[in-house]
Amino acid sequence: MSSNTPVAIDVCNVTKRFKLSNSAASLKTAVLDLIRRRNQQTFTALNDVSFKVHKGETLGLIGANGAGKSTMLSIIAGTMYPTIGHVNHTGTISSLLELGAGFHPDLTGRENVLLYGSIMGISREDMRKKFDAIVDFSGLKDFIDQPVRFYSSGMYVRLGFAVAVQVDPDILLVDEVLAVGDADFQRKCLDKMDEFKSKGKSMLIISHDMHTIRSISDRIAYLDHGVLKGIGSPNEMAAQYGAATINGKNGDAKREWGTGEARIASARLVDSCGNPISVVSDDQQLFFEIEYDAPNRIETPTFGFSITDEAGRTVFGSNTEIEGFDLPYIKGNGKLMLKVDAKVLRSGNYMMSFSLHNRNHTINYHRLENHIPIYLPTAIGFDGMCKLPVEWQGN
Repeated sequence: MSSNTPVAIDVCNVTKRFKLSNSAASLKTAVLDLIRRRNQQTFTALNDVSFKVHKGETLGLIGANGAGKSTMLSIIAGTMYPTIGHVNHTGTISSLLELGAGFHPDLTGRENVLLYGSIMGISREDMRKKFDAIVDFSGLKDFIDQPVRFYSSGMYVRLGFAVAVQVDPDILLVDEVLAVGDADFQRKCLDKMDEFKSKGKSMLIISHDMHTIRSISDRIAYLDHGVLKGIGSPNEMAAQYGAATINGKNGDAKREWGTGEARIASARLVDSCGNPISVVSDDQQLFFEIEYDAPNRIETPTFGFSITDEAGRTVFGSNTEIEGFDLPYIKGNGKLMLKVDAKVLRSGNYMMSFSLHNRNHTINYHRLENHIPIYLPTAIGFDGMCKLPVEWQGN
């Protein structure tokens, strides 16, 4: 987005704290604590968060559960107020936040649709004109006159999203709409989002589906424990989040062992020029710089590596002997460069391990287990673990 593009949402230094109470305290203790102003513990859901969403831009919000994503959307929607800071926006906002938000359980689907319209400042007559399109999109014609308390979670989302988009807002806020519902409805949602983008409307989307949020977002903001860790291109932020996620999951699994006669002094992810990087490039060419230290001469050493997925399964492994890279011996300090073409692997989180052993694998000099977390931002869609070369022929 150009710096001259008008700003649709401006989040300025937003902090949100919630007071925590001791629910186990007796009434007497609670009253005394209130009088003495004790027991006023707080939880910071958002900490000094600032960002802008430009007109016509789709911004994705990612982060683990509890990162502050839904709180951020609620503050932007105006259903929650920040403790510090403020949010400015231009144009009307329609939102689909937590499941069933804005629906009265005792009212029918029809009544809730009309109520939503009145909250949005849309006349009853105009909402009646939009009503058939809303019901058609939701696919709930047979249930529209039933109280929504009898709706399933999927029905809630279908009706909520249908209303949110059919009121034709300038800004759409969506929290995990694709987490519920069948594949056909999810496709309808994505098509509607594409339509919104083509009309130059702004969207702020929360999703744990990294493939989807990368494909529909112009930029992604990454929240971690209420702190904005970064905001940038979808691939860059997905890689940063993916690396942090897998590192957190496998931090305790990071191990090293060996005889110590020779060791891998360091192994790091670099670009094609040898500069250290933390994000894999879009072409998924992996470059690793491996430095070793052999105080004494080691005959016919073999350097190897393996790639494991989030489940700990080895998806690929190789070594210098297999690849025909002959090393008669090593002594002292040295460096090797490893290039791996990972385009065949599906997008996701992986771990790199490295090893140094003798040619017949009887002596393990040094192994770095789960040493480098990487996130592969594969853009090509396919089913399974990897993409094999395929060619179709016919008339």
